[in-house]
Amino acid sequence: MKKPELLIPASSLEVLKTAVMFGADAVYIGGDAFGLRAKAKNFSPEEMKEGIEFAHAHGVRVHVTVNILAHNYDLDGVEKYLHELKELGPDALIIADPGIFMKARRICPEIEIHVSTQANNTNYETYNFWHDLGAKRVVAARELSLREIKEIKERIPEDLEMECFIHGAMCISYSGRCLLSNYFTGRDANRGACTHPCRWKYAVVEEQRPGEYLPVYENERGTYIFNSKDLCMIEHIPELVDAGVDSCKIEGRMKTALYVATVARTYRKAIDDYFESEEKYRENMSWYLDQISRCTYRLFTTGFYFGKPSDEAQIYDNNTYVNEYIYLGIVGEVDDRGFAKIEQRNKFSVGDEIEIMKPDGTDVKAKVNGMYTEDGESVDSCPHPKQVIFLDLSVKPDKFDILRIPSE
Repeated sequence: MKKPELLIPASSLEVLKTAVMFGADAVYIGGDAFGLRAKAKNFSPEEMKEGIEFAHAHGVRVHVTVNILAHNYDLDGVEKYLHELKELGPDALIIADPGIFMKARRICPEIEIHVSTQANNTNYETYNFWHDLGAKRVVAARELSLREIKEIKERIPEDLEMECFIHGAMCISYSGRCLLSNYFTGRDANRGACTHPCRWKYAVVEEQRPGEYLPVYENERGTYIFNSKDLCMIEHIPELVDAGVDSCKIEGRMKTALYVATVARTYRKAIDDYFESEEKYRENMSWYLDQISRCTYRLFTTGFYFGKPSDEAQIYDNNTYVNEYIYLGIVGEVDDRGFAKIEQRNKFSVGDEIEIMKPDGTDVKAKVNGMYTEDGESVDSCPHPKQVIFLDLSVKPDKFDILRIPSE
C-alpha cells in the first residue's frame, strides 16, 4: 500500500514556508505569469528561487503552474519563462496546453510534466495519451468517481501517477473551464483572471420583458444558483488510497497561511494515522473534523467521488465563508527576550487571549502581555495592515508557529 503525497498550495513565499513546516510533501506555486491564479500574490523569480531552496532543504518538492490555455501572442513569453524555470529547477511543471507541453519537453526535459486538471482528464485513454508524450503525472478531472479513478489506475502504466483534488473550493464548470467570467467582465478564467461569477447573486429575466428582473428567493438573502460547497475528503482517506491515488491535492492558491497550515496539518496527521493503523485513524476522526472546521470554508461535500452530486452539494442561500478563527500572523523569529516577531495580518490587542498553532498538531492558548513596535515603543494594539510588531506572550512560541484568535 503506497502512501500518497500530500500536495499543498502556496500563494506566496510566506505561505510556502508554512506549508513545508506544517506537513506538505510537495507544494505547488505560480510565477508572475502563465498560471491560472493571476489574483494570487504569486512568486517573483527571486522568491521562487528562495522557495525552492527552502523546500528542498526540508525534503519537499515544488511544482510550478504554467497551466493557462495559450493564444499565439503568449507563446514567445511562455518560451522565455520556461528557460527561466529551467535555471530555477523546480521538480515539476503543471501544464494544460499541448503547445506549452511540447515546448516544455524541448526546453527543460529534465523537469517532470504534470498534466493539469484543466485538460479534462476523464478516461484512461487520455492518461495513456499524455504518458506516451512524456507526462509523469496527470491531474484527474474533479468530475470522476472513485470507481472511475480505480479503473483508470488499472489501465495505465505503473510509472504514470494520478493526482486528485481532495479538499477546497469547487468550480461549477467542467474541470474549471469556465466562460462566465470572460463573458461578464472580459476577464478570462482560463488565463488566470477569474472573477468567480459562480458566487454572485442572480435573478431571472424573461426575454419578452427585458429589464424586468424576477427575483429568485431561497430566503431573505436571495439565492446563489451556481454556488458549490467546498470539497472535503478527510473522512475518506482509506477509499482514496484503495483507488490508487498517488497525490492528494489541496485547492487554495489564494488562501492565507492560516488556512494552509490548518488543512496541511490535519491531512498530514490523517494520512499518517491511517498508515499507522486504520483504528487510530478512526479514533482521531473527531479531531480532524474539529480542526478542519476551524479554517475558512463554505460547508462541505464529497463532490463526485461517490457519484453525481445532488442539489445538497450546492449552497443556494448565501455566498459567504464560515470563518471560526482570525489569522494574526506567523512567528518570523523569537528574540533573546523571548518576544515573537510577526507581521500582523489582523488587528488584536494587549490582553487578548490568542492561540499558538504548532506544526505537531498542538494548539496552545496564550495571553498577549505586551506589544512593541520595531522602535521598541510599547503599544496597546496593532491596527495597521502588515505592521511589524514584537509580542510578549505568556507562552513562548517557536519560529513558524501560526497565531490566531477565535472570531466573535
